[in-house]
Amino acid sequence: MAAQKINEGLEHLAKAEKYLKTGFLKWKPDYDSAASEYGKAAVAFKNAKQFEQAKDACLREAIAHENNRALFHAAKAYEQAGMMLKEMQKLPEAVQLIEKASMMYLENGTPDTAAMALERAGKLIENVDPEKAVQLYQQTANVFENEERLRQAVELLGKASRLLVRGRRFDEAALSIQKEKNIYKEIENYPTCYKKTIAQVLVHLHRNDYVAAERCVRESYSIPGFNGSEDCAALEQLLEGYDQQDQDQVSDVCNSPLFKYMDNDYAKLGLSLVVPGGGIKKKSPATPQAKPDGVTATAADEEEDEYSGGLC
Repeated sequence: MAAQKINEGLEHLAKAEKYLKTGFLKWKPDYDSAASEYGKAAVAFKNAKQFEQAKDACLREAIAHENNRALFHAAKAYEQAGMMLKEMQKLPEAVQLIEKASMMYLENGTPDTAAMALERAGKLIENVDPEKAVQLYQQTANVFENEERLRQAVELLGKASRLLVRGRRFDEAALSIQKEKNIYKEIENYPTCYKKTIAQVLVHLHRNDYVAAERCVRESYSIPGFNGSEDCAALEQLLEGYDQQDQDQVSDVCNSPLFKYMDNDYAKLGLSLVVPGGGIKKKSPATPQAKPDGVTATAADEEEDEYSGGLC
């Protein structure tokens, strides 16, 4: 079966080369027909699991489409070449080709397809190179924002923010979350703005910037419904505990359902939050302790000793 598919692929390659040849009666290469044959060859090689040959066929198909000024089809072929590289576990190279495809989609005037390609690239590279994934998600968000598709844009920004938090890149994370919050405010999704304020405060406190955390809460009072919400009350309690270096109060807030059921990356920030200097803890109830040698008895002990032998 595999050998048959490989032979099929080779036949399509040979046909493509013939279409590209010129002669006395044929002055121009037939790029359209050649691209079609390269595409068929790529499918045959892919079915035979010959991903290197499939990738090469996709690249030749892309070049033929470019020569024919068919940018959309060229971009599709570059994207397919990237997916062949993914099958070969060559993820950085795969992402590079998918990025190239997305630029061509934009040039062709199909930004939605460009954004989807960039998001796919981000997912591919996320576990290998989170920094690159952040860049790709932010690029995707920009494309959606330019198209005024704000809900899709903010979703991608959220992915970037969580990766930045996971990588403890808190300065960048604070800016990214602020951008999310601005968009949620613009589309009037106020309850999500409250959650983003909690995320912001946790990030700022991990940056040891109490002033910025307090400013976030203060600025959020202008968001309809925030003042008087449970989110607002919890944040005020958190900031009070942090300011007074009361670790117990801070831990109580961060262990509340409001914080624990946030996105996992932010919930972890809450659980690991420590007040400056280690903080103070409430004293646990005193337990009776044995008296060290040489310590004098208390009045109660002496009274007990006086009658230890009975009344007579």
